[in-house]
Amino acid sequence: MKDFITSEIKNENAVLVGLITPEQSEEKVNEYLDELAFLAETAGLVPGKRYVQRLDMPNAVTFVGTGKLQEISEYVLDEDNQVGVVIFDDELSAKQIRNIEKELKIRILDRTSLILDIFAMRAQTSHAKAQVELAQYQYLLPRLTRMWTHLERQRGGGGVIMRGPGETQLETDRRIILDRIARLKNELKDIDKQKTVQRKNRGKLVRAALVGYTNVGKSTLMNLLSKSEVFAENKLFATLDTTVRKVTIENLPLLLTDTVGFIRKLPTNLIESFKSTLDEVREADILVHVVDISHPAFEEQIDVVEKTLYEIDKTEKPTILVFNKIDAFSHVEKEEDDLTPKTRQNTSLEELKQSWMSKLNENAIFISAKEKTNIEELKSLIYERAREIHIQRFPYNDFLYQTYDEETEI
Repeated sequence: MKDFITSEIKNENAVLVGLITPEQSEEKVNEYLDELAFLAETAGLVPGKRYVQRLDMPNAVTFVGTGKLQEISEYVLDEDNQVGVVIFDDELSAKQIRNIEKELKIRILDRTSLILDIFAMRAQTSHAKAQVELAQYQYLLPRLTRMWTHLERQRGGGGVIMRGPGETQLETDRRIILDRIARLKNELKDIDKQKTVQRKNRGKLVRAALVGYTNVGKSTLMNLLSKSEVFAENKLFATLDTTVRKVTIENLPLLLTDTVGFIRKLPTNLIESFKSTLDEVREADILVHVVDISHPAFEEQIDVVEKTLYEIDKTEKPTILVFNKIDAFSHVEKEEDDLTPKTRQNTSLEELKQSWMSKLNENAIFISAKEKTNIEELKSLIYERAREIHIQRFPYNDFLYQTYDEETEI
């Protein structure tokens, strides 16, 4: 898997561009740009100046309006600013990229290509590398035209008598990429077969999958619960390969899986490329949905994950909502004479606990994986849910050892 398409952009200054539309408020766009800045940092870039424009819909030719593009161009072309790349917060078409590059004379990335760059950096196993390479080629295929503006350049021909027009460079590249996509799909089919066999060989153990938005602390929690060393870092997409560990809680062994985090505006073909990761989610008996409660938009992140999970598997599963990072949570107290409506920033942790506990009864828990707060309570909660499934599956008992309730009368 040496054929990654990498942007080779490290420690360069990046300009971020977003649009305010009827579907995206100014507050939302600022949130998205904050996330884009974090993505840029993860890719080794230095996010700097931001440009935001209000439009009814993206300009089909240049994404932003011509006046705004001119403003960006003046800043980018000023050598004092040393800008190396401009990143747009939405997926750009081949036509838009070509026109923007022509105007700005600098490397252009969109949100999808930036995520793919990070995936290429993070992929460790041959499986993850094949998945990323497939996603890259699927992204590249409709954008080939911008790479070859000299479409008259031709190769080949049909010989002396049947001399044809030959094959343009664009057609050659398209054929090569389609061949590679077909090869990678076959390679991934073989890997999926191996993974299916591995899952079958895991036997009858109850399976729990850690799911959630990217960078919410799933791998840190995995390390705590399984006493293993899964790579965890305060960066987006630190985990690309699924990790499965056998965990024993009290008298019940179960399998715990750490999965790839989800993110807003994640391209569909990228989700499909990680089929085997999603198979782990499909085959899980329990979903442990980890949430970063210290994030201002944690409720929207919950919605993103739930919608993505529904697209993956429409069957309802027992879900435990784990609100992580309570140690990093903060709120702003409202003044007594402040009559404005209460916002999320004014809500205390206790109020959030009461609200979510009333919604989910016993299926929500507030923890700090970093400070190891409430970890034993989380283990007990996972044990209870796993035990219910285990008893249904094996009514004649198959625990490691029998526990007896002290209050049980003999």
